[in-house]
Amino acid sequence: MHPINWAIVIVYVVYVVWDGLRRAKGTDEIEGYFLARRSLPWWVVGLSVMATQLSAITMVGTTGQGATDGLRFVQFYFGLPLAMIILSVTLVPFLYRAKVFTAYEYLERRFDAKTRTLTALLFLMSRGMSAGVIISAPAVIFSAVFGWPVWATVGLIGVPTVLYTMIGGVQAVAWADVKQMVLIVVALLAIVVVLLLGLPDGVGVTDALAIAGSTGRLETFDFRFDINETYTFWSGLIGGTFLMMSYFGTDQSQVQRHLTASSVDAARSSLFMSAYWKIPLQALVLMVGVLVFVFYLFTAPPLLYNPAHETVVRDVASAEYAQLEARYEQAFEQRRTAARAVAAARAGGIPAAEAPDLEVFLAGEAEINTVRDEALALAETVTGQNPRDVNYIIPTFVLGQLPIGLAGLFIAGVLAAAMSSIAAELNALSTASVIDFYKRYIRAEAPDAHFLRVSKMATGFWGLFACIVAIYAVALGSLIEVVNRFGSFFYGSILGVFLLAPLRLANGRGAFVGLISGMAVVGFVNFTFPSVSFLWHNVIGAVTVVTVGLALSLTGGRPPRVGVADAAAGESDV
Repeated sequence: MHPINWAIVIVYVVYVVWDGLRRAKGTDEIEGYFLARRSLPWWVVGLSVMATQLSAITMVGTTGQGATDGLRFVQFYFGLPLAMIILSVTLVPFLYRAKVFTAYEYLERRFDAKTRTLTALLFLMSRGMSAGVIISAPAVIFSAVFGWPVWATVGLIGVPTVLYTMIGGVQAVAWADVKQMVLIVVALLAIVVVLLLGLPDGVGVTDALAIAGSTGRLETFDFRFDINETYTFWSGLIGGTFLMMSYFGTDQSQVQRHLTASSVDAARSSLFMSAYWKIPLQALVLMVGVLVFVFYLFTAPPLLYNPAHETVVRDVASAEYAQLEARYEQAFEQRRTAARAVAAARAGGIPAAEAPDLEVFLAGEAEINTVRDEALALAETVTGQNPRDVNYIIPTFVLGQLPIGLAGLFIAGVLAAAMSSIAAELNALSTASVIDFYKRYIRAEAPDAHFLRVSKMATGFWGLFACIVAIYAVALGSLIEVVNRFGSFFYGSILGVFLLAPLRLANGRGAFVGLISGMAVVGFVNFTFPSVSFLWHNVIGAVTVVTVGLALSLTGGRPPRVGVADAAAGESDV
């Protein structure tokens, strides 16, 4: 990479770390370290919430998803606005007024200690694995750029992030997230401009989009009700609502953000920011991927985007790979010539769908996909690793096509996004570990300095755990799908417990057994019916927990005295 790009990366990362630590005031006490003394303005909390989601996974995995699959993925977020409205008037105000450090403290006040402990444990498992996937996204880029082994790039990103999180606390993380959001949006818009300017003469923006549309990449709505399809209107609206309610309302990495707000209204406003802006921002990210696909209609892309796999395949199976490359080049020329002809027909007033060369274009596209599938299968045979290289599409474009400076800006954005998101996850994992386990079961009373030392040790442990997960996550396919699959295995059941909390009939026994039942049913569906989309796991888990929990509560004797309002006020029935 050019020295100017390196300079941009280094300067930005140093600035983010310095400014974040400069703002880390009050981290010598536990409330300042974990909750920023509940003093952050709504817009900082809102941007921090969005930045935690808009991580390096988004910039690498989601853009790659857009290039290969188009805009369909945006349906995943159709339930988000509804979830934000529900949470803003229910769970978030209750948790804020309860003056808890974690969402799971509330469950002990409402139900019992074992329900709190099991729910917190499930959070630690799911979020610990997801943190590893977040680290793996930038590791993909650096591994591809420098040819370093994945474990080395994981360490390069993970170690300084763990140290930064140990020192800074949640306030430093939140302010770093604000700068991250600005940089990411600027980098994405800059890439869009470069892609549009890179279209060949005679091919306009509308022509390019019409050609992409002929492959189905601009299809945003799929109204089929099919539980085996992940990205449909109904899976996004129903399954997505359950997923988003669980993520934003019960996941400590998000709840901790709301608890840092200066008031309940500020916490609500931060939720509405995501409700209003997340879908348009996600559409922009996916559109970048679509435009990269359009760019590679006229500029030859590599047969294998993963340079490490390509090198190995060339060495081990050079003759077979050379034959595939010859077929690939021929199909690419066929597709490029036909794409130009379709654009010319549109300029003459003929719609793309009626262009004489459209069939030739689609035939070339089909042949390219066939050859790529064969090349990926060959790579899997030769390397013994998952051949999907969707995560390498955007890094290949950025480092091969962007001008000096913009490439550095993008890499800095990816690295900063990863550091901020990882720091947020590690901070939440540390908080739950200390508050829900160490302080609850090992040492209830001690000076804040002691709990801060323990929290920093917990941060180090979870950082190491995440790095180990990251080494293996890069081989699992699309990173954005991987992290959501991890979460969906747990989220629905956790949400079910919180849905039981406002119901006076529910008791601790019902909540605990319901939670176990929900996890068991989700596990059964996951392994017995693997074709069922992971989005529906959230619905299945939540419905099972509520159904079993209420049934057991009604048959288990007198319901508990404590209701939601009582629990929020701090009373307990344990």
